[in-house]
Amino acid sequence: MFSVPVSELAVLAFAIAVGGVVTGILAGLFGIGGGAIIVPVLYEVFRALDVPEEIRMQLCIGTSLAIIVPTTIRSYYAHRIKGAVMMDVLRRWAVPAVAGVVAGAAIAAFAPAGLFKAAFALVAYVIAAKLLVGRDSWRLADDLPGPVPMSAWGFVVGLCSSMMGVSGGSISNMILTLYNRPIHQAVATSAGLGVPITIAGTIGFMLAGLRHQALMPPLSIGYVSLIGFALMAPVSSFTASYGVRLAHALSRRHLEIALGVFLLVMGTRFLLSLA
Repeated sequence: MFSVPVSELAVLAFAIAVGGVVTGILAGLFGIGGGAIIVPVLYEVFRALDVPEEIRMQLCIGTSLAIIVPTTIRSYYAHRIKGAVMMDVLRRWAVPAVAGVVAGAAIAAFAPAGLFKAAFALVAYVIAAKLLVGRDSWRLADDLPGPVPMSAWGFVVGLCSSMMGVSGGSISNMILTLYNRPIHQAVATSAGLGVPITIAGTIGFMLAGLRHQALMPPLSIGYVSLIGFALMAPVSSFTASYGVRLAHALSRRHLEIALGVFLLVMGTRFLLSLA
């Protein structure tokens, strides 16, 4: 069922490697793990391998979360060296974000693939609209809220991350800027939050997919493909630091526009796949 010609595997491996380069740069540039790139690439790989449709999208998301673990770690440390990470926010968000990830992994065990595609498109459009047409005067408040609202926001970031196969950077970026935090600090802090999110998400999707283990391609643990991880993770992790350099070289507005356009394109890609 899963045999593919060597020439086709070579092409797919090359595509994954190229996707890994782009993923790493995007991770450092936007404080995201690059899941919006990884998921569609892996979707085509698993389609070529005849992975059943009912578990294909979940396998892409779980594998994406595993792949971007080293990328988010590398991106976080690079931003922390520059002193841009808000450690107090990171500490307040870590536990509720992980709780949101666990909830998303539980949903993945039973929900159809279309739910994850729709969730990606919806969140991507909301964030892109804020970045592209929003004004500096748009604020939820001039300072971050108290412990209870902050915990709620952390849970939302974690839940959305596990539904989309991303590290949550684009979502937490929007939240932090709406609370009057500079974009560069928001990007750096989002990179840090991606570390516990992706680790918890990887474990959660491994467990969630065990009930469908018989349908998985070779060398998979639940909804995580070890082959996909081995091919893309090293490349994306290595190139993350180049994105960080670019992020700190851009103006705030240029960074917002670039991230907004990126999310708009990726959201449209998933929305069209629902048709």
